[in-house]
Amino acid sequence: MTNLHFGWHMPSFPIDDSSGADFVDQIGRTLDELGPTFTSVWVDDHVHPWGTFVPRETPALECATTIAYFAARHPALTFGSLVFCQSYRNPALLAKMAANLQLLSGGRYIFGIGAGWFEEEYHAYDYDFPRAGVRLAQLEETVEIVKALWTQTPASYAGKHYSIEDAYCEPKPSPIPPILIGGGGEQVTLRITAKHADWWNLPSGKLDVYAHKLDVLRRHCDEVGRDYDEIVKSITLELIAVAEDEETARQQAASCLYNRGDAIFGTPEQIAERMRPYLDLGVTHFMLRFADFPRTEGIRLFAERVVPLLG
Repeated sequence: MTNLHFGWHMPSFPIDDSSGADFVDQIGRTLDELGPTFTSVWVDDHVHPWGTFVPRETPALECATTIAYFAARHPALTFGSLVFCQSYRNPALLAKMAANLQLLSGGRYIFGIGAGWFEEEYHAYDYDFPRAGVRLAQLEETVEIVKALWTQTPASYAGKHYSIEDAYCEPKPSPIPPILIGGGGEQVTLRITAKHADWWNLPSGKLDVYAHKLDVLRRHCDEVGRDYDEIVKSITLELIAVAEDEETARQQAASCLYNRGDAIFGTPEQIAERMRPYLDLGVTHFMLRFADFPRTEGIRLFAERVVPLLG
């Protein structure tokens, strides 16, 4: 099981009416309880709560500063953005921010990025929200600028949407953070993944959907001359509800506001049975959100009872 890894997809906003300060405390206490089974923590990138099930004035944590804060306090954990919305920051600034996160964390940062999707949030913060094809083109240019700034001194780039000229990013990140592309768009996103990504992540997705996306990714890799096996395969399972009996787990999932109909719930044996087929597809990294947060019983039960069944 040395090639199997688990990460906690931490919530970026509370669903229990907690204040911002109390929510930060809840996150910190959960990180203290992760133990050796969970080696990474993943933070999404929103300035509003993305769910309509809480008021918009609910406290929401910004991605980069949250990673910097908690990485300093939890030196045994790797932290990743899942995923930065490329539209929310100038690409060169984003490259600098990511390089600084790698410096401050001592090399424990994974750079996850995607094209962005939450239109309401764009308009609220006065970001342009072009059509999907434009956002995807901007995503690819952003990744190319990030790679240039991380490896060239000075760096210049002239694209259709973004440019830099004689730009410096010092110190260079060491080691270079893995680049994770999030999303499953078959024509463009997975082609960008084949060309540029070290990791790929699908945010949720049933087993047959995930398998199909892998087939598409493999075709793109063949077309661009990329070794498909070089790319780390990961999946975010957006809601795990695990309990000693199935009915308790079912009720736990049903009562969780994060449940969008894709919860995986059951006994430890049932959870392992649902997850094991992903291993057969080549998944090595699971990003997991637990239904009982801010309690940590689900995390404990998963580590003690589910993980040994996946070995």
